[in-house]
Amino acid sequence: MTRRYAICNETFQDWPLERAVKFAKDAGYTGWEVAPFMLANDIGSFGKDQRAAYRDTVTSAGLEIVGLHWLLAKTEGFHLTTLDAETRERTAGYMRDLVQLCSDLGGRLMVLGSPQQRNLTEGQTMQQAMENAAEVISGCVDLLNELDVKIALEPLGPHEGNFLNTAAEARELQAMIGSPQVGLHLDVKAMSTEPDSITKVIENNADWMIHFHANDPNLLGPGMGEIDFRPLFASLDKVGYDGWVSVEVFDYSPGVERLVNESMQNMLAAQA
Repeated sequence: MTRRYAICNETFQDWPLERAVKFAKDAGYTGWEVAPFMLANDIGSFGKDQRAAYRDTVTSAGLEIVGLHWLLAKTEGFHLTTLDAETRERTAGYMRDLVQLCSDLGGRLMVLGSPQQRNLTEGQTMQQAMENAAEVISGCVDLLNELDVKIALEPLGPHEGNFLNTAAEARELQAMIGSPQVGLHLDVKAMSTEPDSITKVIENNADWMIHFHANDPNLLGPGMGEIDFRPLFASLDKVGYDGWVSVEVFDYSPGVERLVNESMQNMLAAQA
């Protein structure tokens, strides 16, 4: 299958946007994924004109804006699962603001990870946490439908948090929300902590998978660690996945150029 490769904007750190998107395009990427904290400390201050200018800069370079990730990272006062109803209501409002931001940028997908803003709070049961998360996300469904944006729930390993550690748990939350605008995101680093193999997780959840992050448990890019991406890409092909494969790294020490280029080279080699 023809694979579509994207890269997350925080990979480029403090590079000017024009330089970053040109470099990404030259390296072979066609998608651009946006962490809101890279745009502004307060997305409410990032106005319509700024959103249009950002979108036009990215698309003029030949890239498509995939959508948003790190939705609640580097924010204050928001939490997905908290017992505090006021905080949940405020979080739902912020999530709706993010749906609008995603649409304004031309994106159609929002990856909901942000473990620090969803971990269980003191005295809380897992059932309460699931119900509260479902409530917050359900508060966005009408706008998701209106703007044709989807939320992709992201399971993360236990070293990152204690809520939604497996694809099965994410699917349980999906069922509680009951909207086709809410799907599943799979991340290689996170899947490495699942009890099943990564290929099995992919194949068992293909029906709800709408986005995919390529990385390694060592926090670097695909193929820069111990994970062999050839069987992973074979599984994506087997299940007919035609969504984005987006590079997300967490260790920037090798430098932007190496991370961007080597990740792409490794992915192309893995699909050969």
